[in-house]
Amino acid sequence: MTPAIQHDRAAHRFETIVEGSHCELDYMLAAGVMTITHTGVPDAVGGRGIASALVEAALTTARQEGWKVVPACSYAVAWMRRHPGFDDLRS
Repeated sequence: MTPAIQHDRAAHRFETIVEGSHCELDYMLAAGVMTITHTGVPDAVGGRGIASALVEAALTTARQEGWKVVPACSYAVAWMRRHPGFDDLRS
């Protein structure tokens, strides 16, 4: 089951709560470039695809907004390597 992900534009964050655990992806936005700086999922709910869903939500939003993406966090780098369908977003 895919978690319901919220985009807090003011905080530059995608987030969801799973079984009481706060999961997030943080980014910076400058000149139409989204730099993904952090993806965090607590161990208690890890291994369920939550981080993957957060990155996909961020990249889908970037595509909709016409932003380029710099994956600065190691998880986002690995995720983008595994999903070449998002290569067009790389800055």
